[in-house]
Amino acid sequence: MTRLDDTYALVSISSVSRHEAALAAHVEAQLRRASFLEVERVGDNVVARTTGHHATRVVVAGHLDTVPGDAASSVIAGDELRGVGACDMKGSLAVMMALAVDPTPRSLEVTWVFYAREEISRKQSGLLEIAELRPDLLEGDVAILCEPTNAVVEAGCQGTLKVGVTLKGRRAHTARPYTGLNAIHRLGGLIDHVSAYRPRTVSLEGVDYVEQLQAVAVEGGVAPNVVPDSAVITLNHRVAPDRTKDEAVSWLREYLGDVLEEGDTFEVLDWAPNAPPSLDNERLADLVRRSGKAPTGKVGWTDVATFQERNIPAANFGAGDPLLAHRSDEHISLGQLEEFESVLRSWLA
Repeated sequence: MTRLDDTYALVSISSVSRHEAALAAHVEAQLRRASFLEVERVGDNVVARTTGHHATRVVVAGHLDTVPGDAASSVIAGDELRGVGACDMKGSLAVMMALAVDPTPRSLEVTWVFYAREEISRKQSGLLEIAELRPDLLEGDVAILCEPTNAVVEAGCQGTLKVGVTLKGRRAHTARPYTGLNAIHRLGGLIDHVSAYRPRTVSLEGVDYVEQLQAVAVEGGVAPNVVPDSAVITLNHRVAPDRTKDEAVSWLREYLGDVLEEGDTFEVLDWAPNAPPSLDNERLADLVRRSGKAPTGKVGWTDVATFQERNIPAANFGAGDPLLAHRSDEHISLGQLEEFESVLRSWLA
């Protein structure tokens, strides 16, 4: 059995967001085989902890869920596993489980967190569920999120701001459109303005964060013979750790100012906070050294922010290529799993 086989066992268990129960039960059963671990189930989340007398506690966390896909189509070909969740992030979960049940003595305590519903709205996150019901299970001195990073330390994370903009028009008959104002046509100018956005790059603690602005949804229309009087566009803005939510909202309002008119509305729909790099933390700096690779900034959002909110320094570090996450050809190799395991095992020792 190799780590590729261990990963295949997890990938074969479907765990699309909100349907993680079967995988949680499998993980729980495997962890309970280690008598030195205290294992607790909180909903569809599983937490296992060592409880010795060491002063330092490290939290190693990963999510159980995947984006939609067919778990039955997963396959091992040579030294590569293809299947939904192989990279994001069941390869890392397989390594976490193997190290969790390894009885080799360590000079620190470890909390292993396997949580549900990371791939959907943050409000539904299993990690927040644990934080609400059993906050003591998340206590620690430092944490890593085992998101796919190619065994590179990806520091902090960017925030994600979702905004809904409604453009107003005036209804009219499509045979006489000049008597009205087509709100959908007005979207063209706004979309062009968003398309012309030039990403802002911010350097913090030696790593770069590149902000992004994208239109992600549009809706509008009344009937085939009616000039629409309203159209809605949803925007997603990735926000570097040097800006607060209020600063990001203020900037976006100002950026859109030239294309918005009286009567248009701007509504914040969702916000997930950003997190600073924290590379000045001694243990995270040690992880960087052991990886042998220069750290980078996490341009996406991860639950590093959730730990940082709880005053626990955190970083992203896991197996697999992050550029393959959520793709139809998602895959992970044995070499990627072994590299991640080697560095993580060394760091925990």
